[in-house]
Amino acid sequence: MNTQDAKRVLETALICAQQPLTLREMRSLFVDAVGPDTLRMVLDELSRDWEGRGVELVAVASGWRFQSRPEMREFLDRMHPEKPQRYSRAVMETLAIIAYRQPVTRGDIEDIRGVVVSTQIVKQLEDRAWIDVIGHREAPGRPALYATTQQFLDDLGLNSLEQLPELDAGQLPTAALAEVAGLQGQLLEGEPASEDVSEKESAEPAVDLPAEPSSAPIGNDIGASVPALPDPQTDAAEPVQPDA
Repeated sequence: MNTQDAKRVLETALICAQQPLTLREMRSLFVDAVGPDTLRMVLDELSRDWEGRGVELVAVASGWRFQSRPEMREFLDRMHPEKPQRYSRAVMETLAIIAYRQPVTRGDIEDIRGVVVSTQIVKQLEDRAWIDVIGHREAPGRPALYATTQQFLDDLGLNSLEQLPELDAGQLPTAALAEVAGLQGQLLEGEPASEDVSEKESAEPAVDLPAEPSSAPIGNDIGASVPALPDPQTDAAEPVQPDA
């Protein structure tokens, strides 16, 4: 099979696939007759072929996929207008700390936020498949260690954690994470935060996240940069109290 035919086959498979395709899956299209170097060359050619169009070929954590470009979201939203999903500040802060500090325990998160992390918040993130337990710390009680998942990277359109934005001096990881979600136009679905929240949390605005996905090899969930700690005059200075 020549390169042009291989490109047609690969393009068709990527367009028709319901999920991102891994390099192994793409090689199986050709019964391994196409080597890894040739496959990557064809993918590069496909990426160039689709430049300037409303759809692009990208690599995310679990493979390669075609997705709409972020600037197309304004128009696509007119077909299926939806209200943005909302997450409480507590949920977003917890997710951001895990993303930038992983692996972490609930105790680590509480030390940074200055408030107790409720089981409901952790369950909401686990149900959305954004975080998972990857082990236990050798400490009294052997607390669970949490890290983000490939699903988290796919939903943000990222290939690895190294693509998370670097934090500016004094910038909280929550703001950086929300920025990525907005720029990528992700569908960050999930159950709304419970209204049964403490007085402190209910006074904080929920975070709106976009409602249309932009859809993408396997990244390492460990080893991202370390986030800035909260301002000692804000969250960290307040007494420990229950979250949402």
